[in-house]
Amino acid sequence: MTQRLLAALVGLAILLPAVVWGGVIAADVIVVVAAMICVAEYAAMAFPDDRWWKGGFLTLAWAAMHVSQVYGPPGSSGVVVLLVVLAAMIFMTFRPGETLDRAADDAGRLALGIVWLSFLSALSLLRRADHGLAWIFLVLTVSWLGDTGGYFAGRFLGKHPLYPKVSPKKTWEGVAGGVIFATVGTYVVRALGMPDLPVWAPLVLGPVLCVTGVVGDLSESLLKRAFGVKDSGWIMPGHGGMLDRIDSVLFVAPVALAWVTFVGG
Repeated sequence: MTQRLLAALVGLAILLPAVVWGGVIAADVIVVVAAMICVAEYAAMAFPDDRWWKGGFLTLAWAAMHVSQVYGPPGSSGVVVLLVVLAAMIFMTFRPGETLDRAADDAGRLALGIVWLSFLSALSLLRRADHGLAWIFLVLTVSWLGDTGGYFAGRFLGKHPLYPKVSPKKTWEGVAGGVIFATVGTYVVRALGMPDLPVWAPLVLGPVLCVTGVVGDLSESLLKRAFGVKDSGWIMPGHGGMLDRIDSVLFVAPVALAWVTFVGG
């Protein structure tokens, strides 16, 4: 636990100044660096015998989708998605692996990696929204407070397993504790940086985003079990890999972006 806290504090000491004072450019750089680490981790888990080729393709696919979503003209992202899928099919056709019986499975893993990791682009789009910095902090607050609240509530009060097949330690009591922490955190972020957000909104955003983050955590746990690994990587002492640390953020950010796009605030 001490190692986890120290790693988290060091990470915050590096990231927070860049996010607060670095503006849109710093946010984009952080997203790109995080994405490249995540691509490497995913390729190592999903394609242990062919990580370099498929990791290289994933990198190019992620870059194309990110650029089209964040910098491209309206409507370009849909065209790029079609081209990326086409390129993925061509790539798998000419590099199916040593045995064809795994080709369909590898194609699915490749498509999953492209879609899953593209969720990170939502952070760059959120940073460009009105009160973008506050939205970034909201995503991080909900993800981390939901995880922290879930850990302590589950540890001291947890009795009913949530999804033991995938994550034996998670409990319904932990989810409830995470939702409470996340909702309180949402009100704090609203008070500090979201003057246009209705007073009732945190009562919706906190629980919805927190539960979404829990599902993101479960999804990564499911993939790790399917791939036969304990952690996605080793880059963050006490936390495992980058994907282990931001699995909730990957799900929370797109839902927050959807709120900004369709509801506002």
